[in-house]
Amino acid sequence: MDAFDLVLRGGRVIDPARDTDALLDVAFQSGRVAAVGQGLDGATVRDVSGLIVTPGLIDLHTHVYWGGTSLGVDAEQYCRTSGVTTCIDTGSAGPGNFAGFRKHVIEPSAVRILAYLHVSFAGIFGFSKTVMVGESEELRLMAPSEAVEVAEANRDVIVGIKVRVGRHSSGTSGVAPLDIALQAANEAGIPLMCHIDFPPPSYEDVLERLRPGDVLTHAFRPFPNSPIDHQGKVKDAVQRARKRGVMFDIGHGKASFAFKTARGMLANGFYPDTISSDVHALCINGPAFDQVTTLSKFLCMGMPLQDVVAASTVNAAMALKRPELGTLKPGSIGDATILSVHKGEFDYVDVTGEHIIGDKRIFSEGVVIAGRWWHPQDRSKFRRTNK
Repeated sequence: MDAFDLVLRGGRVIDPARDTDALLDVAFQSGRVAAVGQGLDGATVRDVSGLIVTPGLIDLHTHVYWGGTSLGVDAEQYCRTSGVTTCIDTGSAGPGNFAGFRKHVIEPSAVRILAYLHVSFAGIFGFSKTVMVGESEELRLMAPSEAVEVAEANRDVIVGIKVRVGRHSSGTSGVAPLDIALQAANEAGIPLMCHIDFPPPSYEDVLERLRPGDVLTHAFRPFPNSPIDHQGKVKDAVQRARKRGVMFDIGHGKASFAFKTARGMLANGFYPDTISSDVHALCINGPAFDQVTTLSKFLCMGMPLQDVVAASTVNAAMALKRPELGTLKPGSIGDATILSVHKGEFDYVDVTGEHIIGDKRIFSEGVVIAGRWWHPQDRSKFRRTNK
């Protein structure tokens, strides 16, 4: 048999999609995972013994419309340090400017970029240190018909509809923008991701409208609109929503993750379905920083490593309805992330300013994209696969 293009040799392979946690080799051929086993050989072999090999990490909540919106960060620069191979942009662009996002950012990117399309015509257009305009405040900006048209024309990269509700994003419009976005998602036959911040509306009002497969992001946010009550119990509406298939995403960001909330949720055995950074221009230098830092916070709070990995691989792929992602199953997309877990004393901060000292930290040691080791010198050799 001919040698594989690339082999990662001797790492601890954690692939929750296949219930795998063992010392194995991972081989890549023609841009896909070719084999997982022992004694594999390839044209290029990288010794990753002592490191962890996972499916390529998926960050389900990012803002990477760099240059097109004030909150966008550079996807490739971000992914080099975060171990992320697939960025999901969540509503940076709406139907009025998605064409530019696709042409100038998504298509040239070596990193896979998929998107939730904002139901607001121009997406999140007024988000900076000095200007903060909630795009969902003005219902005239809601563009459900155009959103459906753009989503149907870009099904290879658009995975759902995005809407933001809450005092900071929808003012006094309450759940009206969510109801409009749900109409668009229903018409296009795709999931919805909903942002929630301060009331109105309430956490409960939002949850009761979400459908199986829809994602509530900022799900572990601080009071008000926290998922736990004053006694530290998970709210009944939260439990009901999970039972019917609503997915709960972290979406750390600048103002949407609290250790107090997370401790309460984890103590109740309520793990997030997906862990995401919500990285953007106002939180990339703290408190969110990046995906591996966000994952590390949950590891330090007692969430098992396998569950932490699942929340950024197979679970995220399920939310996207992209089963070819988030796994190292032979034949799947040839993306992988190489991680290390260091022990020591590490300072972590949440959006309320609370600090904890954790005894572990996850670091990205490199990524494989489309079956090739991705680094600056050979960037031009990579081909991105969106499907």
